[in-house]
Amino acid sequence: MALFSSLSEKLGHIFSKLTKKGRLTELEIKEAMREVRIALLEADVNYMVAKKFVADVSEKAVGEQVMKSLTPGQMVIKIVKDELTALISSDNQKLQVSPNPPTIIMMCGLQGAGKTTMCGKLAYHLKKSGKRPLLVACDIYRPAAINQLQVVGKTANVEVFEQGTQNPVKTAKQAVEHAKRQGYDTIIIDTAGRLHINAELMGELKNIKKEVKPTEILLVVDSMTGQDAVTISESFNNDLDITGVVLTKLDGDTRGGAALSIKAITGKPIKFSGVGEKIGDLEPFYPDRIASRILGMGDVLSLIEKAQDAVTEEEAKVLAEKMRENSFTLEDYLAQMQNLKKMGNINDILGMIPGMASKLKGVNIDEKQLEVNKAIIQSMTREERLNPDIIKASRRKRIADGSGTTIQQVNTLLKQFEQSKEMMKQLKGKKGGMRGFF
Repeated sequence: MALFSSLSEKLGHIFSKLTKKGRLTELEIKEAMREVRIALLEADVNYMVAKKFVADVSEKAVGEQVMKSLTPGQMVIKIVKDELTALISSDNQKLQVSPNPPTIIMMCGLQGAGKTTMCGKLAYHLKKSGKRPLLVACDIYRPAAINQLQVVGKTANVEVFEQGTQNPVKTAKQAVEHAKRQGYDTIIIDTAGRLHINAELMGELKNIKKEVKPTEILLVVDSMTGQDAVTISESFNNDLDITGVVLTKLDGDTRGGAALSIKAITGKPIKFSGVGEKIGDLEPFYPDRIASRILGMGDVLSLIEKAQDAVTEEEAKVLAEKMRENSFTLEDYLAQMQNLKKMGNINDILGMIPGMASKLKGVNIDEKQLEVNKAIIQSMTREERLNPDIIKASRRKRIADGSGTTIQQVNTLLKQFEQSKEMMKQLKGKKGGMRGFF
């Protein structure tokens, strides 16, 4: 499911009417802004946030510069993008680093928000960035919480410090001393959650905060709970003075109201968002990129970063050379499909390409098809993979039988392969080629 798909679709419809007109009247802009407000409310954006946002946009959109512009519709969209970015951005968007290591990150939140899993994802993200993180188990109440942190720690290849069910405040203090002795530069403390906010929970969190003086206090909230996420953020902020928010399940949220309301209500930034179930499915929250995606403008920078993570520099050079020589084979095609899968949800990836969001409306690419294609290619001989032109009727039947598919599916794959080769020829002819992505 594409990020903010429902809101993006509604805003796209509203703005398409504006861009078709050579001139805009004040009445037309106000009517469009009324529709924008309704779209935001339906996306579960806080009422006061939606009201102020529309008022700010309207004030700028009815200005003389817009009204007399040759492209007033585009100028209104630019104003909306700028205001959206301002709505969710903050001066302290990036994770803060302590000048005197270790940097201490205290993770908190209610049960069910995905806090323990997010601790592992954050540790994995920081390790990839060159940090040496240590996970600390301070949830002694939820059954198997310590074991769960050890499992995600193993997946992230990060050490977990635990002292059983002793007082969490004592464990946190000992973890800091351990980190200093062992040279860890970052500590991530998994604190206890509750089903509901209560004085006992807050008291323990305040004691841990007082004892270890964390650099960051990050609240993990489930974006799919909508306005409840905003209410929870407000409560934790009032008691703990959090430094930021981590939104989980943002990939499954068709509304996105929590993401657009939290900073405005709490004054604290969203620093990370969980966009999938895998250990690497954590992204820094970039307000300008999110605003672009909401407005269907794509997100090329995030797309490039994902491509760079999935494809090594050497692989990119080999692919570029094959493009130049027009020697792209089915083996290369299989490798590129596997790289695409490593980049994450394919529908979300395609939605990052500018202009693709509207074209993909209603289209859901079945990722299982990648496995079918893989089976077909692996049922071919090496000679067939290197020279697909020799795959005639009898070979196609053998390949279909060997892969447990049909001749029609084999034909479809070969057609897709030829289309990919043709697309690569076109990219090769354009200035810059594919260097921007690989």
